[in-house]
Amino acid sequence: MLEKLELIEERYEELNRMMADPEVATDPDLMRKYAQEQADIEDLAQKYRQYKANESELTQTRTLLQGEESEEMANLVQEEIERLEQRGEALLNELKLMLLPKDARDERDVIVEIRAGAGGDEAGLFAADLYRMYNRYAENHAWSTELLSFNETGIGGFKEVIFGVKGRSGASPYSRLKYESGVHRVQRVPITEASGRIHTSTATVAVLPEVDEVEVDIDPNDLRIDVYRSSGPGGQHMQKNATAVRITHLPTGMVVACESERSQLQNRQRAMAILRARLYEIEVQKQHDQLDERRRSQVGTGERAEKIRTYNFPQNRVTDHRIGLTSYQLEDVLDGDLDQFIEELATTEQAEKLRRAGLS
Repeated sequence: MLEKLELIEERYEELNRMMADPEVATDPDLMRKYAQEQADIEDLAQKYRQYKANESELTQTRTLLQGEESEEMANLVQEEIERLEQRGEALLNELKLMLLPKDARDERDVIVEIRAGAGGDEAGLFAADLYRMYNRYAENHAWSTELLSFNETGIGGFKEVIFGVKGRSGASPYSRLKYESGVHRVQRVPITEASGRIHTSTATVAVLPEVDEVEVDIDPNDLRIDVYRSSGPGGQHMQKNATAVRITHLPTGMVVACESERSQLQNRQRAMAILRARLYEIEVQKQHDQLDERRRSQVGTGERAEKIRTYNFPQNRVTDHRIGLTSYQLEDVLDGDLDQFIEELATTEQAEKLRRAGLS
């Protein structure tokens, strides 16, 4: 690993020299190419220089300890050695993480799809709880949400709800919310249950990174687009005019409907965004399926068949089954306090990546 870091630092210095060359400075394309490469490795090169400087200081301090006769001074030197050793270990861990391949999708906004699973009306109410939880989580991170499509159950729940999350500050939405894909399970007494029996219901969550049109090539001939009058709330305009849009992707049979906007164009744009995200995720999943199953991490795979988390109301408990983490603050979690789970999932995923890369 250190040899690789040494080569990266040498390349960084070489790029500095080349960019100072007058011939390169007069070639905008070449200058842009070198500047981009330098920017890509600058943080890593600077962090490695900090590590080397710390190691050099540590070596010099250890030399001081060997010739120190005063016990008091020796203790002070030993404290300094321990401080430098801890800093060196922390820098090395940071370098290991920086060497890991980055997921380009981590910088993207997302489309989140929540669907009621087993459990009838109670599953629909749980889907509504999850929708509120993710909206509160987005608010806590200064992200914006946008309702794209929904199908209500009639008693305050959702058969399906689709919404977008756009980042404004801090970590990007996909880098955090990607760990939420999977089956969520709730155990509680439904409001419709007179005998007080605890029921188990489920809802599925799919977190899809938003993609640009150029990233997913959709042949217009592969689409069947139907327009119809909206059946949801929105006033006379939406009720009397054909503003709702249903797009069918003929090769896959995938159907996306959107009727939440007042104009047909807006609904069409939203439906196409959802379709692109779904088709992109299918292609990514195909690539994942080609990998050796034994080498794949069980954290963050987004397998929808996995029961990833249980929300147990009688015990005021939330348990993430992938990492065995339990919180007894169920109300706080449903109010958007998810970072304790997401950060532990991210740490576990990083540790597994380090292990597979031979860096742990």
